[in-house]
Amino acid sequence: MRIISGILKGRRLPVLKGNSTRPTTDFAREALFNVIEHKKEIDQSTFLDLFAGTGAVSFEFISRGALNGICVDMSQKTQVYRKQCIQQFEIENLASLRKDVFKFIPKCHQKFDIIFADPPYQLKEISALPELIFSFKLLNKNGLLIVEHPKEIDFSQEKHFIETRSYSTVHFSFFNNLEA
Repeated sequence: MRIISGILKGRRLPVLKGNSTRPTTDFAREALFNVIEHKKEIDQSTFLDLFAGTGAVSFEFISRGALNGICVDMSQKTQVYRKQCIQQFEIENLASLRKDVFKFIPKCHQKFDIIFADPPYQLKEISALPELIFSFKLLNKNGLLIVEHPKEIDFSQEKHFIETRSYSTVHFSFFNNLEA
């Protein structure tokens, strides 16, 4: 995996041995960020990366000029990995938390410009994520929520839904917060 654009462009993320996560591929991540940049300004934005895994998406946000961010994942192994990468890349504006996302969301009192969620595809609660995030008002006005999910999930009837983009087996659904 490599960082695609920005100040860390070309930097490679070390291979995480014995990794059971499903990192978003370079191809899908590049496509995702092309879409995000047409919908929302990344530079000087704040972001939340839920089910962060290796943190590749968080590192891409930071590389592209995000003001600050938080990545959340409950795996001890990926937490250690993210912290090592943060130190290696000398990143000071990214917090990495080892927490259960479903316990973190209700306790989070910060709002974000962009939220990215990449839950395990077998997670039963994927369909409930957008409503949960909107009910706890984690997005700033005109904030953008992106949920990566398998093709079987259809968010098109959700209140804040904008569109779904598909790249091979990777599907991203986009939501916009039009309320303050």
